[in-house]
Amino acid sequence: MIFDVLTLFPEMFDIFSYSIIKRARDNNLIRLNIYNIRDFTTNKHRKVDDYPYGGGAGMVMQAEPIYNTVDYVKNIYGYKPYTILMSPKGEVFNQNISKELSNINHVMLICGHYEGIDERIMPLIDREISIGDFVLTGGEIACMAIIDSVSRLIPGVLSSNESFEDESFYSGLLEYPQYTRPEEFRGMKVPDVLLSGHHENIRKWRRYESLKITYKRRPDLLKKIDLSNEDMKMLEDIKNRKKEK
Repeated sequence: MIFDVLTLFPEMFDIFSYSIIKRARDNNLIRLNIYNIRDFTTNKHRKVDDYPYGGGAGMVMQAEPIYNTVDYVKNIYGYKPYTILMSPKGEVFNQNISKELSNINHVMLICGHYEGIDERIMPLIDREISIGDFVLTGGEIACMAIIDSVSRLIPGVLSSNESFEDESFYSGLLEYPQYTRPEEFRGMKVPDVLLSGHHENIRKWRRYESLKITYKRRPDLLKKIDLSNEDMKMLEDIKNRKKEK
């Protein structure tokens, strides 16, 4: 999969020179190309912003440098990649969107900055995405989160499907508790079921714990997934136990 990133701060993406994403890049599972928007300005000062028409605080990114950068990318490939704008006005990113994007072979992400971007770039945009209802200095951190999330779903990036299929949000639920050695630490013991070697009992325990923690912390998620008959019984037990306390 190819990620093309348009940004004013390419050095921020050095974070992808480490860990899982670095390994995926080394193995040619993903390609990450970073383009500095300032390199595509037409003025000697590499200016990319100006005062907003109508007045107001802050500066607005100009449309021309972004169009020039996109044209450069289009000339490389012969087409415009699926283009995403990091924007607080966009749909809120979640695991389902991550899955959708992982099935697109080539994605271009544009990172905004300052008070916004000239609205005339919108003909270039296929989708606007936000990572939450809060304010960031620019789109770079949001862009990194999306690249990281999507990359994990690309076959071969992680060691096995279990590495992401059991994680929080992949199945629509929060993840069950995890334990490792030693069996007892400062008086806290690993649940006996995880030491039993009984795979079906372990599966049921993990599902029950996922349902329990989701019910407690993010009950809204339960309305968005299809619950099996087994899930419904577990959830009923969880609710009854809560009432008894």
